[in-house]
Amino acid sequence: MEQRLNAYVEKMVNAIDDVNKIDAEFFSKYNVKKGLRNSDGSGVLVGLTEIGEVHGYVLYEGERKEDEGRLIYRGIDVVDLVKGFQTEHRFGFEEVCYLLMFGKLPNREQLDEFNGLLGDLRALPNGFTEDMILKAPSSDIMNKLARSVLVSYSYDNDPDSIYPKNLLRQSMELIARFPTMAAYGFQAKSHYYGGQSLYIHMPRPDLSTAENILHMIRPDNKYTRTEAEILDLALVLHAEHGGGNNSTFAARVVSSTETDTYSAIAAAVGSLKGPKHGGANIKAMQMLENIKENVSDWADDDEVKSYLTRMMNREVFDRAGLIYGLGHAVYTLSDPRTILLKEKAHQLAIEKGREKEFLLYDAVERIGPEVFSAKKGTSKNICANVDLYSGFVYNALGIPTELFTPLFAVARIVGWCAHRIEEVVCMQKIIRPAYKSISKLQPFIPLEERE
Repeated sequence: MEQRLNAYVEKMVNAIDDVNKIDAEFFSKYNVKKGLRNSDGSGVLVGLTEIGEVHGYVLYEGERKEDEGRLIYRGIDVVDLVKGFQTEHRFGFEEVCYLLMFGKLPNREQLDEFNGLLGDLRALPNGFTEDMILKAPSSDIMNKLARSVLVSYSYDNDPDSIYPKNLLRQSMELIARFPTMAAYGFQAKSHYYGGQSLYIHMPRPDLSTAENILHMIRPDNKYTRTEAEILDLALVLHAEHGGGNNSTFAARVVSSTETDTYSAIAAAVGSLKGPKHGGANIKAMQMLENIKENVSDWADDDEVKSYLTRMMNREVFDRAGLIYGLGHAVYTLSDPRTILLKEKAHQLAIEKGREKEFLLYDAVERIGPEVFSAKKGTSKNICANVDLYSGFVYNALGIPTELFTPLFAVARIVGWCAHRIEEVVCMQKIIRPAYKSISKLQPFIPLEERE
């Protein structure tokens, strides 16, 4: 059967190529915003939200003007959030979860109660690990995460209700369990596909989310305070990024149908799995590995510039003509996530004895925009995005590449849940955009008369 299918596919694939072509002129003719992007690169405004804001430019007399980047969670600048909990020497992800879900910062008693509940919810339901993860391992952890979300429906006594209290209960459980699902999915993959020893460490209710991740993925459970703090920061910076990012929009689109929570969140996981979305930090790290192998003196700006120029000319690396980790759909002058993560990444690099490598990343950030401008003949500013340093951070933490995107999901689950609740409670209208058909009418031809 497989041979017949492959032969049929080989025969018919050209028909697929022939029928799936739409001339670019039609997009202009009908004012269709391809990729929901305006001509200046900004996103088409399709909704309202109180959860998060991504700011990178201002509109002045109808024109887009570059501006310093800001990331706002429920009206609070993420820079202020980070400085606040770091100054007090606390982990911040759980506090950010509370803020995004409930719209305000918790006091000490509220934060302790919230942390305690998350800690108690981290363990997966009885039989879940054995039956749903270990007996059905996946070569891709994001696939395993999506399947774990979907199968959670079967462990829920009230999976379909969309009343706010039920949405909140399901959200709390998913936020708490995502780190465990990702960690166990990784352990199953390492064992069944990589021949490694199987380690299933129970999550500890007394540890933060970041600490629990390191505790569950490492054979010896050990980690340093610096390691946990920088992973916590990465989670904070990836927790939310407005309603327009692809995975959050996917969650809102599916939620607008009033389907169950697990279907909506699984759709978001599937979106994030794509290399144009959640996998971008992997590509940036692979690019830097290629630079390290082919640039003899990492401290020589001229040699780095020469290699980046060859990269833009499609001569080296993946020949895509891109410098990964630079540029963003919204941020122009700066990405606030990059600034915050870079500072901690430098501390980690010193602790791990990898400062020379860190300085190479810094060189790409400094020199890359110059190379880009020269190649494109433009004065447009492009800044380093968070993907440039997040891959370095995860790698320096000893986190395997296949866990990079699942960790993104572990952080973003709180944003997805907050947006799902807002969509269901506030909007109450199915998202139904329009597509313009450009096919021409043609007559029906009887079967025996067809060529």
